[in-house]
Amino acid sequence: MRLAFLGFVALAVIAAIVACGAATAQQQQGQHRPSAKDAVIKTNAEWKKILTPAQYNVLREKGTEPAYGGKYWDNHAEGIYVCAACGQELFSSKTKFESGTGWPSFWDPIKKSAVDLEVDRSLLEERTEVLCSKCGGHLGHVFDDGPQPTGKRYCMNSIAMIFKPTKRQ
Repeated sequence: MRLAFLGFVALAVIAAIVACGAATAQQQQGQHRPSAKDAVIKTNAEWKKILTPAQYNVLREKGTEPAYGGKYWDNHAEGIYVCAACGQELFSSKTKFESGTGWPSFWDPIKKSAVDLEVDRSLLEERTEVLCSKCGGHLGHVFDDGPQPTGKRYCMNSIAMIFKPTKRQ
């Protein structure tokens, strides 16, 4: 009886390790399952056809553009930032602020459901990754050192977004 119990425990531990490894491999391959009801799901080959190599690196492989290297870090125009992969509205210029980091920073997304948050343990510290909720594209990370009213700093990659200026009437 005791041997059977130990065998069951061993199988449960092995199953948990395999499941954890599969989840980690899926995260490393950028296969986040978007939460939006109208989710955009494509194969890596399909994404490579519609994204530039630099966009693919950031959005699908979780890369990062160099600080002060993106086109929006110093953008002060009024408008909306949308996902470069699927076009979902992500951030408004009304919540953009100067963080001094060299990446466009926002204190809140345009709506909470526009982004998914996931634990990122890819470096020596634990961070919170920000993903587009519609296509699962990697946008950047969020930190707890932003301005009020949220205290958040959504530190985004310019290349993961397209800026749509507000039309003057």
